[in-house]
Amino acid sequence: MLEPLRQGLPPLNLAAASDAASCALPARYEAVREARHFTRKTLDQWDLGDRFDDVCLVVSELVTNALRHGLPAGTPRPTAPDPPVRLHLMRWTGRLVCAVRDPSDDSPVTHGPDDFSAESGRGLFLVESFSDSWGWHPMAGAVSGKVVWALFRLPHPAGRPCPGT
Repeated sequence: MLEPLRQGLPPLNLAAASDAASCALPARYEAVREARHFTRKTLDQWDLGDRFDDVCLVVSELVTNALRHGLPAGTPRPTAPDPPVRLHLMRWTGRLVCAVRDPSDDSPVTHGPDDFSAESGRGLFLVESFSDSWGWHPMAGAVSGKVVWALFRLPHPAGRPCPGT
């Protein structure tokens, strides 16, 4: 079990974000493919297509974990009127944050790369390896669940200063 971790995550003032995009994902494993497609389209629109491979791997792992571990037992998998998992992509001048919200209050559990022959259990290790930082926090107020996030530092355009990113 991990304690809620916000370290490394700058304040997420959505009003200060250069761009933000979000999509609801159904409670079925095809949602991982939908998340990858959404990520590709969004990064291309933001001229960040060169970051797609790393970001896509992290998004795939976060969404897979949300579907596998973040949905309460008995959540209808084929269809749901209100999709329980949501992917958020947010971009500021010097960083990109991928965040996946799910309805579970349980903290993420990490497994190390100890067993390289294991077919599962290394998702958060991959997230940590391919992003600059990651963490999670519980939802606040009347909304239950949690958000697991990963941060990517972005190169600054030539000739432009790096204002506190």
